[in-house]
Amino acid sequence: MGEPAAQAEKSIDTEQAVPAYSWYALSVLVLLYVLNFIDRQILSILANDIKADLGVDDAYLGFLYGTAFAIFYALFGIPLGKLADSWKRIRLITLGLTLWSAMTAASGFARDAAQLTVARIGVGVGEATASPSAYSLISDWFPARLRATALAIYSSGLYIGGGVSLAIGGVIVDRWNAAYPGGDPWFGLAGWQAAFIAVGVPGLLLAVWVATLREPVRGAIDGLPTPEDPKPFQGFVRELYTVIPPFTFVGAASRGAAALGLNILVFAASFVIAHLITVALASGNGVIVEALGGLLALSLPAITDQWFLLAIGYYSVFCWATALKHRDYPTFALTWGSPAFLFTILGYGTVAFMAYSASYWGAPYAERVFDVSKAELGFWLGGGGAAGGFLGVILGGRMADFLYTRMSSGRVWVILFGLLSPIPFAIIQYTTDSFTLFLILNVVVGALAASALGAAAASSQALVLPRMRGTATATFFLATTLVGLALGPYMAGYVSAQNDGDLSTGVLSTLWITPIGLVLLLSALKLVPKANETVLQRAIAAGEPTSA
Repeated sequence: MGEPAAQAEKSIDTEQAVPAYSWYALSVLVLLYVLNFIDRQILSILANDIKADLGVDDAYLGFLYGTAFAIFYALFGIPLGKLADSWKRIRLITLGLTLWSAMTAASGFARDAAQLTVARIGVGVGEATASPSAYSLISDWFPARLRATALAIYSSGLYIGGGVSLAIGGVIVDRWNAAYPGGDPWFGLAGWQAAFIAVGVPGLLLAVWVATLREPVRGAIDGLPTPEDPKPFQGFVRELYTVIPPFTFVGAASRGAAALGLNILVFAASFVIAHLITVALASGNGVIVEALGGLLALSLPAITDQWFLLAIGYYSVFCWATALKHRDYPTFALTWGSPAFLFTILGYGTVAFMAYSASYWGAPYAERVFDVSKAELGFWLGGGGAAGGFLGVILGGRMADFLYTRMSSGRVWVILFGLLSPIPFAIIQYTTDSFTLFLILNVVVGALAASALGAAAASSQALVLPRMRGTATATFFLATTLVGLALGPYMAGYVSAQNDGDLSTGVLSTLWITPIGLVLLLSALKLVPKANETVLQRAIAAGEPTSA
């Protein structure tokens, strides 16, 4: 028999019919997410060409895909998550799609590492609008019993887009370089530049279609309709203010001398830790500092790009969390103040740490090890990755919903499965000499890792009230980006660069995080059931009006 929370939730929405429009709207969001990951993941198939043309190493390529994108994606996701909780989500997601598509196309005109880095930062800012808005919309279009499935379907765009990006990118680069070996006669663009432009422009057209979707009533499907915020941008500006140094000092000072002192202490500690890590790794790599046009030269001389940006990122998140505690304690209590919520999202962050590394470095690794063209590699690797990821996320979402109706910890078991099950197959994949076996295991590893995503996303939504879903999603993505995306690909690239470009050693080195993820998720298994049962009670105890 199911546990109380699952049974109560099931009894509320078991008779709710899902309108056809909800499925239509979901399909449009899936297409948007496909394009989201085409624009993001295409960097994988282009990595070796960028490395050769711009004279950078694997550490920079990991930084470009991971940290440069992730920090701005995560930090802007905070105020944009707040805006998703207060403004028209359809409008927000349309504006974001327009921005990231334009910046993807702009990546194609980059002539050096500095310009490419700035363009990829712009992609990160634009894409930060997508999932906070989409998760919130889906939670208002679908009842709780189907939410993990709907979120998994949406998340399948990640894997479809990632796979399609490799196929499209491989074909464009091969054909462009064959037609114009020295660059085209008009702009002198190389194949990798043409690929960025080709995938960026369609997003501008898709934005027109997305703008036609209808905005649902927030919280109505859960019997908790929430009126529109009369001043939606007020909260957005306030959140933006709390995450951008040095304005963060002013925000802390407004809460008193003690808050300001703690803020300054954390700021200093962040850079001390970044400095110590830099010294310990003996990086000494100034490529990316130079690539950022000297902007990072204002930091301490020994702190390099990667750790400087991470210090900024983690410090900014601290500022936002403490400000949230002061301004909206109920939301803080159900997210940052909830061990069940934190252990769940950080546990999934460790899954993302390994998954992002493997998915990004798969194409550069195979291109270096196996004698295949980009077009052939993109077709087989991209197609297999898309199929595996799609099947994994859909089946994982369905299994998460099935288990959740029987036990409140059911979704967490699926996340735990996604952490452990890919490991033996990944080890074989990145050590085999057979291209065929590499491709087969790419499907298997992708499917197993993807199975956790729908479960983790639904868990983050179930542990908060409807009005908090955008903020909860932004917090969830902090774990996937600042733990997974910002660290995993870079660390794999760094290890590879220290071992003469040995990406096998680089990718497999990320497995060290498994024990940490295991501890986090085993803890979540114990805490989530009670947390699910007491969401409203804990919110009220934290000061939430009983009418919410």
